[in-house]
Amino acid sequence: MTDTASLPPPMVASPELHAVRRGSYLLDPAHTRVLFSVSHFGISTYYGEFLRPAGALDLASEQLGMGVLAVSVPVANVSTSSSVLDAELRSRDWLDSERFPDMTFTSTTPLSLAHRRFLVSGKLSLHGVTREITLDATFVGAGINPVKQVYTIGFDIRGTLRRSDYGVMAALPQIGEDIA
Repeated sequence: MTDTASLPPPMVASPELHAVRRGSYLLDPAHTRVLFSVSHFGISTYYGEFLRPAGALDLASEQLGMGVLAVSVPVANVSTSSSVLDAELRSRDWLDSERFPDMTFTSTTPLSLAHRRFLVSGKLSLHGVTREITLDATFVGAGINPVKQVYTIGFDIRGTLRRSDYGVMAALPQIGEDIA
C-alpha cells in the first residue's frame, strides 16, 4: 500500500496562454511527432512519420508570446508500415535523402501567442527547394513536466504542401499531390 499523503500533488499543465513563460525551448524528439498523410491511388489515405526531429522555440523576447520557431527533420528517418517503402521514399526518385538530408522550417514572422490558435509563416526547405508556407498552430498547454521536472509547453501544428512545388514528382497523380 502507498502512503498517498507523501506523494506530490499531480501536475497538470495549464491550457491558459498566460501560463506560458518567456524563454528558449528545445524540441523534445521523444514527444514530437512529424506525421504525414497522402492520397494513395485515390482509394485510401496513407500515413507515415519522420523520426527524431530537432528544433527550438525562442520566446525570449520582451513581449511575451512573440517568438521564433526552427525545426529540422532528417528525411532519411522516414517511417511507414513498410521497410521497402521507407527505402523507396529515401531514394533519388522521392526525397533523395543523400543529396537533401534535412527538411527544415524556420518561421519568418514572429509567433504571436495572443490566441490559442494562430498562423505561423515561415520558410520550408525540402528536396533542395525553399518556399514560404503558412501553418496552423494550436497552443495545447504549459506546465512542469512531471517526469523530467522541467517547464514545458506544447503545440499542435498542421499544414499542407504541394509536393510538386518542391520537385517531388514521383508517381503523380496516382500518389497525391497534397501532403498533410
